[in-house]
Amino acid sequence: MAKIYVSSVIDAPVDKVWAVVRGFNDLPKWLPAFVDSHIESGLPADAVGCVRNFNLKEGGNIRERQLALSDAEYFCTYGIVSAPLPVENYVATLRLRPVTDGNRTFAEWTAEFDSPKPEEMIETIGNGVFQGGFDALKQRFKR
Repeated sequence: MAKIYVSSVIDAPVDKVWAVVRGFNDLPKWLPAFVDSHIESGLPADAVGCVRNFNLKEGGNIRERQLALSDAEYFCTYGIVSAPLPVENYVATLRLRPVTDGNRTFAEWTAEFDSPKPEEMIETIGNGVFQGGFDALKQRFKR
């Protein structure tokens, strides 16, 4: 099983960062790799079990199911339902924690999955999507 771990410090309070990343349907608002998104079946975007359906800027469609969401602990967990990537059993968690020194946010994004191309997927997802998302958040909250 392949594993990804990416972390960063964002120069903003955890509540402000969570307000941006919490929305399961809001990826295109903060993550540059995505162009549009909708929640299937008319479910609310914060319903555990809802499926987001979104498109990549470079082409391709991904569907992910929300598996867990905690406003108290600032995390969401989701799994890929379908994607044009060679991954199976993909489960990821985006978690935020307060950094009391400077009122900043520690962000970590993890994923585990099976793939015939684990190194390529670790690079694409870890450095492309996860780090790209953190870089976009750091730019958004730049003081």
